[in-house]
Amino acid sequence: MTWALMFLMTILAAPPRVVEISAKRFDFTPNEIHLKVGEPVTIHLVSSDRPHGLMVKPLGLDLDSEEKPSATITPSQPGRFTAICDHYCGMGHGGMKMVFVVDPSPAASDGLTP
Repeated sequence: MTWALMFLMTILAAPPRVVEISAKRFDFTPNEIHLKVGEPVTIHLVSSDRPHGLMVKPLGLDLDSEEKPSATITPSQPGRFTAICDHYCGMGHGGMKMVFVVDPSPAASDGLTP
């Protein structure tokens, strides 16, 4: 069995990793997370002060800390994607951003995948 096949079987058998993102006025914590292409991950948004949103259009992610706090995504392309708060929360709202870094899957970078 090849390493790539074993990796794929592990991903398919394992439940998605859960990443919790905390939002408060003008800040996300953590402010950068790393994901892998093809690896399902559940993003969970919590807020410590008021309703906040988290939107990353290229990843199809649109959360609301009160109405839809979690979603499971499987990134299909590597890259750096900026997430924004899409619920107005005051004068610093425009700077409330974080980064999702999607790394290539190990199978895609091992030189064995065409």
